[in-house]
Amino acid sequence: SSAVDRDAFLAGQISDLQARLNVMNLTAGSADDQLAALVRFNRLFELLGLPSQELGGLQRALVSAQQAMAGPLPDGGDAPLLPTRFEQLAWLGLSAPTLAALRAYVTVLPLQGGRATPVNLNTASAAVIYAALPGSDRASADRLVALRAQQRFTSVSQALGAISQSQGQSQPDASWAAVSSSFFEIRGRLRLDDVALEEVAVVQRLSDVRGRRVSTLWRARSALSLPASGR
Repeated sequence: SSAVDRDAFLAGQISDLQARLNVMNLTAGSADDQLAALVRFNRLFELLGLPSQELGGLQRALVSAQQAMAGPLPDGGDAPLLPTRFEQLAWLGLSAPTLAALRAYVTVLPLQGGRATPVNLNTASAAVIYAALPGSDRASADRLVALRAQQRFTSVSQALGAISQSQGQSQPDASWAAVSSSFFEIRGRLRLDDVALEEVAVVQRLSDVRGRRVSTLWRARSALSLPASGR
């Protein structure tokens, strides 16, 4: 029998989801906590030139969706489904241009103990760091990114101390800051001849009495359309 040549390609990528702002933070904690979250997201929206009314609508829809999970709403109204993936934020009134602009900066993660998910200062972009640290400016966020390229931060105080000392500024609000992560996205692509598949999974790294382990939050597989040149 004759050998058959097959055209195959496999690629994978792991992304740190705590390099982004978790939209579920808009529902975390008390009313004061949610207002503080809105301030942070508003900093991102202003930086990206996005409409603030969409942000207000997003927070209200998320709160309603979360309340509906616990039972009927007090006013008897309807609520959107609680999203678990970024694309599902379209359910909550975000326009296509806003979603496209936010994709690199925002994620959807479950809250742990009802607390806001912190941002990893070792992996977040300058835009996300600026948004997550009220009291900071863009120059400080850029400075953090430059400093971590030389040496990874081992504590939040080390990171914030470095920028305050270099610029003579008081330290910003660091309640959303961290230097490690627990949530990651794993993306794999397989192409075999004319067939292409992509699988995406979001995982959480856990440490408990059973040791360190990884839990899959969700996984999705889809077929990809190949351009004519890729066939």
